[in-house]
Amino acid sequence: MPGRRRTLVVEADGGSRGNPGVAGYGALVRDGASGRVLWEGAAPLGKASNNVAEYSGLIAGLGAVLRIEAGADVDVRMDSKLVVEQMAGRWKIKHPDMRTLALEARDLAAQISAAGGSVSFTWIPRERNKDADALSNDGMDGRTIDRLLVGDRDVADDANVAEVVEEVIDPAPSPAPAGPGEGAPTRVLLVRHGVTDYTVASRLDGRGGADPSLNTVGQAQAAAAGRATAHLLGGSPARVVTSSLARARQTGAAVAEAIGVEPSVDADWDEQDFGDWDGASIPDLVRDEAEALTALRVDPAYARPGGESHDQLAARVVSAFERVVAAGGTTVVVCHRKPIMCVLAHVLGIPHDKVWRLAAAPGSLTALEVWPDGTVSVAFTNRT
Repeated sequence: MPGRRRTLVVEADGGSRGNPGVAGYGALVRDGASGRVLWEGAAPLGKASNNVAEYSGLIAGLGAVLRIEAGADVDVRMDSKLVVEQMAGRWKIKHPDMRTLALEARDLAAQISAAGGSVSFTWIPRERNKDADALSNDGMDGRTIDRLLVGDRDVADDANVAEVVEEVIDPAPSPAPAGPGEGAPTRVLLVRHGVTDYTVASRLDGRGGADPSLNTVGQAQAAAAGRATAHLLGGSPARVVTSSLARARQTGAAVAEAIGVEPSVDADWDEQDFGDWDGASIPDLVRDEAEALTALRVDPAYARPGGESHDQLAARVVSAFERVVAAGGTTVVVCHRKPIMCVLAHVLGIPHDKVWRLAAAPGSLTALEVWPDGTVSVAFTNRT
């Protein structure tokens, strides 16, 4: 309805056969008005604990909200008392693994709040979480599911507009078809930096601000991104390019060390300059500067005093991306959320009012292949 924010319900669960043992998560997103399932997902996690699996389900569900409607009011429902109480801030988080996952979940929740939405957490009995539990068993069985059921209109208004855009991925998928055109593709791996204290505090942090360093959690995320990159490359040669900002350079250093190269810096991969808002608290801006914050988000030509617009950001990022593509081979680019969004919007033709549906968690990897005939294939996004 006009004038009212949409309500979405996230149901999430996770399990471990052995605790720790063979683990997986499951999650789904429902339309709050109709109860219709808009997205469902599951994935294996290898050997992990129940708590890690439950947090992973929560993170997947919040990430799906950002793909569906970032500015919605979100009610997260889980049968894990631990996760609900920790995310609500009523229980302390003592275990380092739980702190890292909680920070990632809070970052996603902050992105929803920054878009004008909200996130609340509700404990429910296990018998009311059967759908998410079933999906988590799919994950433990080795199945990866990312099924988005969203049309151009609100699915609560028309049951026939839903379109499946991603389907179930079996544990042993068939080989991918050969890429278009002749010759080898140029491969680009986009890595988002790890978290800083500004990230945790939900503060805007652009290229003209305080330039904080990674905190302890961010350093762990950078190391994990390095291991993941080395695993993906499998010894193949690659370059590492980072933005000029400290958090990206530090994450890039960890990635470069993991694959045995020296990183280079290209400032065109820097985060957007937020001008007089650099360092500002996002919740404070939502409360006190809602109209201007909306303009920064939806108007690509809007810029804060002393800052730059989205159009200006996109121009320099696309230029940097084209230089990477022209170099050929494989390049790992360590940068920031909005530059990653700009690249994906550029290659996929996503309009500006939809670009915020793209999630890029701290320490996540996004992979693209650009073929000689100009065809682009996005292999995966937001993999942590």
